[in-house]
Amino acid sequence: MGFVTDIFMIGLPISLLVTAFFGYDQMHTATGLDVIVHDPKAATNPPNPVASVLQIALFMLTYVLLWHYSGQTPGKKLARIRVVDARTFQNASYGKLVLRFVGYFLSLISIVGFLTGLFRRDKRALHDLISGTAVIREA
Repeated sequence: MGFVTDIFMIGLPISLLVTAFFGYDQMHTATGLDVIVHDPKAATNPPNPVASVLQIALFMLTYVLLWHYSGQTPGKKLARIRVVDARTFQNASYGKLVLRFVGYFLSLISIVGFLTGLFRRDKRALHDLISGTAVIREA
């Protein structure tokens, strides 16, 4: 539920901003993920690299700032969970949070990264292990 909330509250505004800046046709191009998985759409309608990098940068900036400021995106707030430094249980540093964001891609590509948390007592997924963060329940 939290992921869906974040897609609407963070992803949609960012996509609209990129569309407004690069034009409506940008919405019909392939995505970076299409390129990675060799989808035929990527060959016939390749993504604009500048728009793709800008969109990822805006996502990263938004997530990192929200995680650093309060430990929560809107979806995490709804789920009553927070991202914290795994050692101090305080708000994590910007560096750790950037690593966590990049680690999401590793978790996504491997799928195993997200499943890691199912087999660990502390429930930390690959991106949390890489970055030294943890997700905790709010009191």
